[in-house]
Amino acid sequence: MSEYVNPAVLVSTDWVAEHLNDPNVRLVESDEDILLYEVGHIPGAAKINWQDDLNDQRIRDYIDNQDFASLMRRFGISNDTTVIFYGDKNNWWACYAYWVFKLMGHEHLKVMNGGRKKWIDEGRELTRAVPSFAATEYAAGTAHPEIRAFRDDVLEHIGRPQPRNPAISLPEGRTLVDVRSPDEFTGKKLHMPEYPQEGAVRGGHIPGAANIPWGKAMNDDGTFKSADEIAELYAAAGITPDKDTVVYCRIGERSSLTWFVLHELMGYAKVRNYDGSWTEWGNVVGLPINNPSAAK
Repeated sequence: MSEYVNPAVLVSTDWVAEHLNDPNVRLVESDEDILLYEVGHIPGAAKINWQDDLNDQRIRDYIDNQDFASLMRRFGISNDTTVIFYGDKNNWWACYAYWVFKLMGHEHLKVMNGGRKKWIDEGRELTRAVPSFAATEYAAGTAHPEIRAFRDDVLEHIGRPQPRNPAISLPEGRTLVDVRSPDEFTGKKLHMPEYPQEGAVRGGHIPGAANIPWGKAMNDDGTFKSADEIAELYAAAGITPDKDTVVYCRIGERSSLTWFVLHELMGYAKVRNYDGSWTEWGNVVGLPINNPSAAK
């Protein structure tokens, strides 16, 4: 089998167990269920609350460079610290935190393959003890805005189709991946039942998008599928390393995982995460959509 282009962005549970006391490593748990950390976490791990720590509470956007640097100092992370992310939901939110850290310019990032589930399934140690960290010096690094797409970027990406006559195919060399469930993609569901706050006025998908649910890249134990399996999965929908690709979901968390798979693991050069995703696109007046489930 082929190897990932960038295998170093993944570490195993064995690797983490061997580096629990490594001063150059900081474990970070990022969960959808923000109470899981208190139930039990890997010894020495810091908790990232994706709602409070990574998002600006005044506007819908991420914290700025200054607040990010303050967060890093609080967690005892220096510019040279290797940050290892893990979490629930097959590492949805671990990959989301990884993507935000990358966006902000921290360069030493990895994900624990299999996440919280695999660690627990293997019977490894958990603790409720909350670690304290000596404050560090941290200077904001060079940001990576090229891994993020905004609404207007996506509209340009799909060729600015007319709202009442949306394009069926994308401009040459561009691809768009909707990583949500088929029912969300077709518009049968406006939102996932467990996330009513993340719904939209309209259902459906962005014109030209291929529907490749995020979970198709995962094994049953929460680890990532092999490089060959991933390449075959995406190539079947025309998603290849030479293409300019944008990925999206509801709010950018599931698509962060797909971004991680394509850009970080597989080395696809140009992949952007549209974190506004369907909660933005499906609510904006005048944007084109395809909705196979809509009444004629």
